[in-house]
Amino acid sequence: MSIGERLRPISASFTLKEHIYDVLRSAILDMEIYDADADLRLDERKISEKLGISRTPIREALAKLEQEGFVEIQPRKGVFIVRKSQSEVLDMIVVWAALESMAARLLTERASDVQLRNLRKFAMKHSVHAARADLEEYSEANIQFHQQILELSGCALLKSTADSLFQHMHAVRRRAMGEDDRATRSVVDHMEIIEALECRDADLASRLVREHTMRLHDHIETTWTRLENSALEAIKAS
Repeated sequence: MSIGERLRPISASFTLKEHIYDVLRSAILDMEIYDADADLRLDERKISEKLGISRTPIREALAKLEQEGFVEIQPRKGVFIVRKSQSEVLDMIVVWAALESMAARLLTERASDVQLRNLRKFAMKHSVHAARADLEEYSEANIQFHQQILELSGCALLKSTADSLFQHMHAVRRRAMGEDDRATRSVVDHMEIIEALECRDADLASRLVREHTMRLHDHIETTWTRLENSALEAIKAS
């Protein structure tokens, strides 16, 4: 799927300066950029036609997206959405694990009982059967669960740092969730994490969150390497 299918015309009630960047970034985040058939090239002319605006604000937005690592502008070739290398993805997960484990620790000290009950209610909506029935829906719920842990930590700097990193991991998490029945394991992990949070056990909650995230690290380190090797063997055999 190309980015054009993710775009919607800009509303006249919003200024281009404030919103064109958000529109393009949201469209990129919604794409499955790690799919083998993903269309990573961005056509300024098509984007301009789809949004109903001139190319100037689009180029300004693309320049900002390049600064943040979402796209790469190649002279005389075009603009391309950036896929992180496996090594880069693994590094991001390590940092994410450290940030969210600290958030969990802070959460045990700062979150109210009502907030914890609401977190449990949210997680319980997504049973193992629900995860298997609608993987896309569960994947988004999984992302929201982790974002709630950051929010409930009460540390704005920690959350903003993690949010910036998480934007680059969005597509990675969605792809990995559908592999090796990770959704089922994720549901179990979430409930164990909630129990530790409810007990106000900072050490246990921090450890469980870190281990949960590092399982994603281990999965990508082994599974994606195997898939890449298989692809290379197929190319050599063709």
